[in-house]
Amino acid sequence: MASASPCACGAPSPSLRCPLSLSLPFASFPPAVRLAAPPLLLRRIAVSRPRAASALEALVMESDDEDEDEGEESEEYGAGLFQGEAWAAAADERDAVRSPELQVFELEELPEQWRRSRIAWLCKELPAYKHSTFTRILNAQRKWITQDDATYIAVHCLRIRNNDAAFRVYSWMVRQHWYRFNFALATRVADCLAREGKVEKCREVFDAMVKQGRVPAESTFHILVVAYLSVPGGRCFEEACTIYNQMIQMGGYKPRLNLHNSVFRALVSKTGGTAKHNLKQAEFVYHNIVTSNLAVHKDVFVGLIWIHSYQDVIDRDRIKALRDEMKRAGYEETTDVLVSLMRAFSKEGDIKETEATWHRLLQSGCELPAQAYICRMELYARTGEPMKSLEMFKEMKGRNVSPNVASYHKIIEIMAKAREIETAERLMDEFVESHMKHLMPAFIDMMYMYLDLDMHDKLEQTFTKCLGQCRPNRILYTIYLESLVRIGNIAKAEEIFGEMHKNGTIGTHAKSCNIMLRGYLSAEDYQKAESIYDLMCKKKYDVPVDTLEKLQSGLLTSKKVVKPPKPVSMKLDEEQREILIGLLLGGTQIESHAQKGVHIVNFKFQEDSNAHSVLRAHIHERFFEWLPSACRSFNDDSEIPYQFSTIPHAHFGFFADQFFLKGQPVLPKLVHRWLSPRVLAYWFMFGGFRLQSGDIVLKVSGGNIDGIERIANSLQTRSLTCKVKRKGRFFWIGFQGSSADSFWKIIVPYVLDSFTGSTTTMQESHSIGSDGSRDSDTSYKDDTQRYNTETERSPCKRLVSRLVRS
Repeated sequence: MASASPCACGAPSPSLRCPLSLSLPFASFPPAVRLAAPPLLLRRIAVSRPRAASALEALVMESDDEDEDEGEESEEYGAGLFQGEAWAAAADERDAVRSPELQVFELEELPEQWRRSRIAWLCKELPAYKHSTFTRILNAQRKWITQDDATYIAVHCLRIRNNDAAFRVYSWMVRQHWYRFNFALATRVADCLAREGKVEKCREVFDAMVKQGRVPAESTFHILVVAYLSVPGGRCFEEACTIYNQMIQMGGYKPRLNLHNSVFRALVSKTGGTAKHNLKQAEFVYHNIVTSNLAVHKDVFVGLIWIHSYQDVIDRDRIKALRDEMKRAGYEETTDVLVSLMRAFSKEGDIKETEATWHRLLQSGCELPAQAYICRMELYARTGEPMKSLEMFKEMKGRNVSPNVASYHKIIEIMAKAREIETAERLMDEFVESHMKHLMPAFIDMMYMYLDLDMHDKLEQTFTKCLGQCRPNRILYTIYLESLVRIGNIAKAEEIFGEMHKNGTIGTHAKSCNIMLRGYLSAEDYQKAESIYDLMCKKKYDVPVDTLEKLQSGLLTSKKVVKPPKPVSMKLDEEQREILIGLLLGGTQIESHAQKGVHIVNFKFQEDSNAHSVLRAHIHERFFEWLPSACRSFNDDSEIPYQFSTIPHAHFGFFADQFFLKGQPVLPKLVHRWLSPRVLAYWFMFGGFRLQSGDIVLKVSGGNIDGIERIANSLQTRSLTCKVKRKGRFFWIGFQGSSADSFWKIIVPYVLDSFTGSTTTMQESHSIGSDGSRDSDTSYKDDTQRYNTETERSPCKRLVSRLVRS
């Protein structure tokens, strides 16, 4: 018997390595131990030449530049610490922990010549095939193949670094009646997949080990955490933290220092407004470093104090304890620490401590950051001295510190709240002339000031000016709606409310409906007031008691009585059904509830996507009545989480039965009848993207050849020529040229404004849906086919069937 090296599959390619780096040395890469094989097998193994990327593959994998205003947004909300610094783990750490030894036989040990020949043939031929052909070949060997034979083939695929083939062999093995769980093989397959960055496949094997009652090996935990952290944009950060926590709590392992630093660096790499929610996780990482008797890096202290400074309630005792620990470790307080202290003290209105820290910052001789001035501005605003905050802003300019977006936002907010009209208007004009981005918060502060001072003409001018320079949002329209109702312009208010309701990017909510209800009551238009009230009852919006009493007394004249809202029969309307179908096609999940026949819809959006941020608020508003009470209590769209679920309900059972089979996504048999323009629009917004060239790509979550054929036939009837590509476990449908233009014309009436003005590709995020890797499983000739209405009879069936033909 020969033992296969845990790292015999090789190191990951440089393109998939984690961007996090560390100067500390790692364990050396263990040498690969070759499995002995007869000369015949070695001579027959051939490595195929790399294929050129297909046209559609290039279409799917094309990426755009980052948003030009991303840097300015980081300035506003507090950029993450340690950007670009190297002190956390690198991708090489994936190989730092060894896997359990896997024993496999040698071919020459087999007594039967025919068995040796067949295994050698499978080792040569299987890696060249893809998907269903691969499975058909294995199925044909069921009469003679054993678990040891299949294990040898899987290990051979790992040796030649074809981890996808090894995963297919392993997945086929576990479905056979003779299979007995092989912990070492599962560990090896999971480790190799994670090294290549295919986190979903690795997680599938990982979860299978847990279901078997086994605790995954330390190497699997370790490599999977680093693989999750390696995903671009931090989109799998929550999963990385989950596996990290399980590694300690479930596995009882003590991670290496580099892994602790990796997780902590990911925590503090977020902006301050986001990172403050990760305080418990940051403290957990710090606790594990200390209890493991490992050296605490200086930046861990700095980062933990930084996160504490962004909390709504400052824990001064904890900050003091961290400063004492930092001092005992021999670290000096850096500029980042001093600014964090100023932020914490200013939130409490402590002038003495804030100014003392400010003088320490001046004495350090470092370049003064704009954030320090912002802390001082906030301090004096809290203590009732807004003009002193203005002096701080002027002093910042006098010291040649260029004001950034956050400093303009803060000083305009302070002046607006202090009712310093001329100063606020002057600063606002200066901000606009600076051509900086993110003007919306400043415009909103100005409009609130005009609303409180009953300066409705200036409020309307500011509203018009804002629409010309910013993308409209719900808060902006709600302030203007309140202004119109206060001056009694109900006709204009009704027009604005209708625009909000029709525009999915803006939408209506409880506050806007209550404003409109008050407007109708003030105008004594009780019929329209009753219609608004009915809408609010349907959406489960709260209605103030005094408003309800006024409506009830007003309707008495027409012999109508408004009773308190009764539980209404929950039912999805046509728009909600179409939205849900589009989201399910794009990858939204439905899970069963403990109660039989009841299901829950899980909505999950991408945190790094501005378009998905708008879509998140829109879906939250459209499905408001289907959300639990905890998800309906947000005062601002920014508070809405990027992941939320509906209440358990039997109405979702139909969609669960149609789109899922044994927990796996599938395409309904009648999906071709449901592809309305609104369905296609929401499918595009959630699971598709538009390239700068104008081409459009849609990801199909689940499904098989027959389902793709039905979709292609349905699109073909609308003269939409498309291309289909299979990538990993997903199909992609692409529209190019005139077909893309035609598709866009169909969906544009239902597409949110944040999508119509942007050609941002979401290639990186969608690649995660197919294991976060750049698969080369398919070739252009076999997997990319054009559906043409002028081809012969029933062309789609033949063309789509060639997607998986070798």
